[in-house]
Formats: sequence, structure tokens, C-alpha cells
Amino acid sequence: MRTLPCLALVALLFPLAAGAAEVTLSRADLAEIAPGLWSAPGLVLPDEDRTLPIVGDQNTEDGTRLLRHLAGRGGINGFAGLLYDNRDRGHAPLRPDLFPRLTRLVYAPDLVEAGLDYGLAGQIHLPAVVLGNSSTAVTAGPAPRSLVRLAMTRPMGPHLAAELYQRNAVYIYPEHRDHDAADLFPANWPYTITSQGSSGSDRRFLIAVAMTLAAFPADTMAALRDRGLVAPTVQMILRRNLAPVATREDYLSGRTHPAAFEPGQIRIGRMVAQAAALPADEIPPMVRLRVIDESFRQAAGLAGLDERLFDTTSAIARIWRDFDWQREMIVSADETADPNGRPLRFEWRLLAGDPGRVRIEPLDPAGRRARIVIDWHAPWTLPAPGGGEEYDSRRHARVDIGVFAHNGAQDSAPGFVSIAFPAHERRSYGPAGPEDTPRLVSIDYDAAGRGADFDPILHWTAPWSDEARHDDDGRLLGWTRRWADGRERFVPFADLRPAGGARYRIDRTNPRQPLLRFDE
Repeated sequence: MRTLPCLALVALLFPLAAGAAEVTLSRADLAEIAPGLWSAPGLVLPDEDRTLPIVGDQNTEDGTRLLRHLAGRGGINGFAGLLYDNRDRGHAPLRPDLFPRLTRLVYAPDLVEAGLDYGLAGQIHLPAVVLGNSSTAVTAGPAPRSLVRLAMTRPMGPHLAAELYQRNAVYIYPEHRDHDAADLFPANWPYTITSQGSSGSDRRFLIAVAMTLAAFPADTMAALRDRGLVAPTVQMILRRNLAPVATREDYLSGRTHPAAFEPGQIRIGRMVAQAAALPADEIPPMVRLRVIDESFRQAAGLAGLDERLFDTTSAIARIWRDFDWQREMIVSADETADPNGRPLRFEWRLLAGDPGRVRIEPLDPAGRRARIVIDWHAPWTLPAPGGGEEYDSRRHARVDIGVFAHNGAQDSAPGFVSIAFPAHERRSYGPAGPEDTPRLVSIDYDAAGRGADFDPILHWTAPWSDEARHDDDGRLLGWTRRWADGRERFVPFADLRPAGGARYRIDRTNPRQPLLRFDE
């Protein structure tokens, strides 16, 4: 994790606003609901002190005058029932003088000592609408990464993120080098807000979301809270009001749903206005997805690893490990329900990837189910807004498909189907085989030899390249394997599959570069 300034210095720089409320959480307040997972059933938030200004004088962001006007007129939720959770020990907090009415969570020393106050959220479920952040990243060890990529790649991480999303928690984290010259995220999802940049880049998003939450009409906020739809609705409002978005078609396009958002693109005043104008009977639903059928495998590629990275409520992620040119999925959104019983229709949109290599076919008139056919993608490069002198383009190796539910009044936040490709491999596909699809010609696995970076949690390197050999009918017979030391031999196809014998194993002696070994 990043080194933090001392808390005393933070308190000196940003003193607590007069009257700002705090609520302290200690180990005694927690009830264990599963190993390493707790709830805080007895935590009670103080009433919102409406004698204080809803926005402090130091807050000069666009939308503050509108929020003050709305608060003076009455009828909005304000900060009632809202809790701010800073999880970087005051490194980059939402300053208390910006929102004097917002209750702030304080962790007791016993939770600080246990580390439950720091970094990625998810271990403690709080009985409130939560806005939180941790302006930190994993910067040491064999697998440095942002907290969002950490959540995507560690056991139970995606499921905890999805649980928070449905429990009215909005957490914001910086991408910290995971979305600069290359997009390193193995998936896209709506569960967190990821800010483009490093420490401190999340602050403007904190302000924007705090003002949006305060602006909801009281009855709308009550309905959102009771139905677990606060976070999905905030995600929709954030994305709908980005600077490049002017029309509904813009909202349904890829530029509105990147893996990380530029702070300069958020339009806070418009977010406040949309939140204030949202009636309780127009709340959009949360998209729920499930895979009905697919060609992605539980054991694939030389190492026999699972291609299913995660299946969660509103996001599905796959990693292309096997040798096929083409893969297929049938995905359903039929468990999505409108909170007010409105009829729904669904839009399935390609957000990232080659339109010539992805085909999406709705399977019913309302679009509740769709067949997705994806061809192999080699990495591609696109302009990167906001990179400045450091980088002007970004390398991508992931297809994103967005699923949107429309209830006649509002579009939902997207659900995602993501397919990540192993960008560290060099693959070549050649002329069509018997089924009229291109077939694999060769793979260079020697990422370490080429100096190609890869995620050591998800992938590996090997000191060889394989050239495919097929019979006259196009069936794969095996590979001509050429090692970096000059050796060469034919490896039959039966030896490629884990079922054919444990001839492949991953050696993690060097955790930065896991090495696939072949027992000859």
C-alpha cells in the first residue's frame, strides 16, 4: 500500500467542520456473518443537523448553488442516513468542511490495529447508505495493482464488490497505473467508481457523488435505499452526465463506460439536477445477468486454467486461454426486474472491441437474452484522452459488452460481459479450417524473453513457441515446439490437455514471472 501522511498532520490541514457528526465503529459493534466478513447491526447514525449548511463555503464546485437552493426549498434527502467511510487513514479524505452535515465513520483503535479500516472495502457491511474511498494502491510485492484490479483478481473479491453494490455502498478508488498507456483491468464492472490517475484523483468524484446523494428527493432516496438501488442509480447518473455524453446514443456507447473515468469529464451540476428530478416511480432497475451456455472452459490452454474469471450479479468476466478462433456465449438478463413493475426492454451494446469480430444477437423481442459470438482479438491501440506528455494512446486487450435495461423512463446503469485476451502472447491465425473459421497457426509464449509484461496472478510465461500441425481434415495433431535454447520437438495434441497427463505445471518460484514447465 502507499505510504500515508500522519493523521495528526491531516487533522491539522483539514480540521473537522464545526458540528460535523462522527460515529465510531469498534470490534464490539461487529457480528461475524462468515469467516472474515462482519456486519454492524447496532451502528446508529445521528440525525442530520439541518441547522448546518448542506454545502460548506469552501465548496465551489458547479452545482453547489443548486444544491443550496434545493435544500432551502425542502423535500430532498440531504445527508440523512448517509455515512462517509475514508479507508486510507486520512491520506485523501473528503474534507469535512465541504459537507458539514455528512456523518463520518471513525474506526476504533482495535479495528485500526486489525487493518479493517484500510484499503479495499467489503469485509464490513454497514447499515447505511455509504460513500467511501481509499486513495491507495498495492505498490509493493510481486503483483502491484490498483485496489479495483485487486478486487477483480483475488478470491471472493468480485463477489464482495457485487454485494456492496447491492447494499447501497459507493466506493471510489484511483486506477494508479492500471489504465495509463495500457488498460490492465481484466474486466469492466459497475461496482466501483475508478478515477483516472493516482492518489487524490478520486476526490472530485467524492464531491460529485456526495452532492448527488444529497439531491435525491426524500421519497426517491427511501425507495432506492429499501430496494438496494442507490449505487446502480448513482452509476447511471455519473455516466449519463459525463462531458462527452449529449444523447441517449452517447450514453449507450463505449466512450461513456471506460474502466476508469477522467475527473475533468464529470459535470457535477448536471448530476445534481438529474438526481433532484428523479421521481420514485421512475427509478431504473439493476441489471442482473447469468450465463445460460458458453464455449469458455473450466480447464483451458496448456496450463488447464479456468477461463471463467467471475460470474456476479451485474458483471461476467472471461479470460481467453484456449486455442479457438471463435467463442460463443448465451447470456440472460431475464432476472432483471423493474422496482415499480414497469415493462423492460434491453439494449446489448459493444462498448470495447472490434465490431467486425463481435456479433450480438438478441433472442427475444424484448432482448432479455442474447447470443454473443466473439472472434479472437489481438491487442489494439486507441487515443488516450488526458494522458498528456506521458502517453497519448492506450493499449487494449478486452472486449466489453454493456447490457442496459430501459423502463420507459430511464436507462439503467450497465451490466457487463467482459472477455480479456492474453496480450502477452503472440498468436497467429491462418486460413479457414473445415468449419470455415480461421485456425491457430502459432503461439509465442515467451513473454519473459521478450520483456512483455503480464499479470502474474492470471497468467504465466514459458520459454518456447508452438507451431500447429493439422491433418488433411484440419484437425489439430499437435505442435512443433521450439525452445529459446534452440531445441525443437513435436508435441502430440494429447499432451496439451490436462486430461492427457500432468505434463504441465506452473512454477511460482519467481512470483513476478510464473513459469510454465513441461515435463518432457
